[in-house]
Amino acid sequence: MLASGPLSTHAAELTRGERFGFGANWRRFLSLVDEERIARAQASLASSLQVPSLAGQRFLDAGCGSGLFSLAATRLGASVVSFDFDPESVACAEELRARFASGADWTIREGSVLDAAFLESLGAFDVVYSWGVLHHTGAMWTAMDLVASRVTAGGLLLVALYNDQGRASRRWLRVKTAYNLLPGPLRSLVLLPSFAVLWGPRFALETLTFRPGAAWRSYAATSRGMSPWRDVVDWVGGLPFEVARPEEVVAFGLQRGFELRGLTTQGGGHGCNEFVFLRRV
Repeated sequence: MLASGPLSTHAAELTRGERFGFGANWRRFLSLVDEERIARAQASLASSLQVPSLAGQRFLDAGCGSGLFSLAATRLGASVVSFDFDPESVACAEELRARFASGADWTIREGSVLDAAFLESLGAFDVVYSWGVLHHTGAMWTAMDLVASRVTAGGLLLVALYNDQGRASRRWLRVKTAYNLLPGPLRSLVLLPSFAVLWGPRFALETLTFRPGAAWRSYAATSRGMSPWRDVVDWVGGLPFEVARPEEVVAFGLQRGFELRGLTTQGGGHGCNEFVFLRRV
């Protein structure tokens, strides 16, 4: 399955404009990764999980993207398994491992979060992490069920899912669909106006308060070590696209034997709500 299935399906969806090339976007992010950015990601992960260390813990990164947070988990002492549906994301994670963690206990695989047999083959984990991934599968609640099943009793599940903004979310779905249907050279026709919508008001306010570009410059320090431009591209292009209200996600976890340990929401805004669940023994 891993040799040809995910790759061919992924390529076909890209060709049809049904899926965004997340791995290609992450590839452009890798040049920015340095020890300072890794330290920020490490601090963010430890803060979200409310733990100082992951020593002796098995950590699953479901949809690892660039691999930055898998790397952060290794720095916190975990034994890490990462996987992604996008072969370019897998290659990104492998590059980060080679550059920064060649001796770490870190396994990287290509696979789908919707492949129940594949997930079961990975075993159970003390921490399952899936940040900003499951809403891009085309079957978000199924994906939630499958990753939740990989959490051992007493373990933690950290997921981040797009906030349901109602009509605004439906408008963004149309934007994302248009972006992916356009040929590469024309995608700026969607990307640049969207960038103006996302960042224009903030730039204007900062200019009026004599702090032009302050949020842009500090973005990596305040947003998990990520890149503002790459996150804009990810947001505008990100298909498939599903959303959830916080109360839906909390109820989903409670029905499956989890209790909520942490919650960070976007209020009425766009972006991800973050949930940390503990699986009751």
